[in-house]
Amino acid sequence: MLPMLWICYILNYLDRTNIGNAYPGGMGEDLRLTSSDYSLVLSIFFVGYLLWEVPSNMMLARSTPRVFLPTIMFIWGAMSLGAKGINSLGGMVAFRFVLGLVEAGFFPGVMLLMSCWYKPAELSKRVAIFWTAALTSGAFGGILAGLVIESLEGKAGTRGWKWLFIVEGLITVFFAAMAFFVLPNYPATTKWLTEEERELAIRRLQSGSSVEEEHVSHLQAFKDACRDPKTWVFVLTYNFINCAGTISYFFPTLMKTLAYSGRMIQFMTVPIYATSLVVAVIGGIIADKTRQKAFVVFGAAIMSTLSFIIITTVKNSNVRYAFLCLGASGIWVAVPVFLSWVVTEFDGREKRAVSIALVNGIGNLSSVYGAFLWDKKYSPNYIPGFATTTVLCGCIAIVVFFARLKWGDKGVAKSS
Repeated sequence: MLPMLWICYILNYLDRTNIGNAYPGGMGEDLRLTSSDYSLVLSIFFVGYLLWEVPSNMMLARSTPRVFLPTIMFIWGAMSLGAKGINSLGGMVAFRFVLGLVEAGFFPGVMLLMSCWYKPAELSKRVAIFWTAALTSGAFGGILAGLVIESLEGKAGTRGWKWLFIVEGLITVFFAAMAFFVLPNYPATTKWLTEEERELAIRRLQSGSSVEEEHVSHLQAFKDACRDPKTWVFVLTYNFINCAGTISYFFPTLMKTLAYSGRMIQFMTVPIYATSLVVAVIGGIIADKTRQKAFVVFGAAIMSTLSFIIITTVKNSNVRYAFLCLGASGIWVAVPVFLSWVVTEFDGREKRAVSIALVNGIGNLSSVYGAFLWDKKYSPNYIPGFATTTVLCGCIAIVVFFARLKWGDKGVAKSS
């Protein structure tokens, strides 16, 4: 399950974030995008994402992940092939909005599926490993974008940035077909397990919150999730995390301000993702070993806060680049460990499905307005973006600290 989901998420993140590589690769000029237009193109994705998040996870809770997740993947891959026909701002906005609708169910669906297979004290490391797919795609995406845009520019009468969408879409469609034969359903409904294996998979979760429970109605699950104050505290926290994370869409742009040009703009994003990948896995392992997910998120947020303070105040490009790597690492440690904490705090598959979707969906709403923090008029220092990101990381640390004091961490009390 985990290796296949990891590959799927690489492709999910590539298809979602390739816009950041396409923009400096010719898309901005071809579509005549202003800085505000580009921010709109980025943010409209999350409007569609938010609208379909909860309904999609409700559907998954009662359906088969082996079919549901690959189907979503196949559709967004096929959509990417159609990017060749986009020749205006309106076309790109429509494409990104529908892409958000389609991709809305994938990430929270994966979180729900993993929470039904792993115990609380096992989740942080595995979610962190899964999350490294996003970081790998960021690093690999920069290299792929640099090669595809430059080598295929003008081939078959098509601009290089359009080839980027086409190539990544074809890869996605191929692996979506493979995922249909590889991914499992839930422990009690995975047919290729023996009866003994199914019983073992269910029994080992008895001490956690992920056992197969009696179903409740969608409406009741929605009410239960909305009445739980933890849902809204987690929504607020994830808003802070994701708003801070919008910096990743502007890494290529920020590389320009650090005096890089050409393919180096894309390639210099690789060390940022590589550093974050290593730190994220270490953070996940520490969270599972210590069973202190909340405090790992707290430490990561403090590291990012200090890093962005230095970036905002120091003028040396090399120093700013080094602390950009550390600041991004803190954010990307916080994301998987925080999510592994969230999914262990809600009992009942239906309620957990709704809660995860609300946290991820409304939490991603911050990306709608977060993208406007990095308007081109603020270059080359982007003080508003860095200053706001600093404050957001500080708020993450504060909210997580007090939430941990209030509700604890279920992973602490559970045996491994």
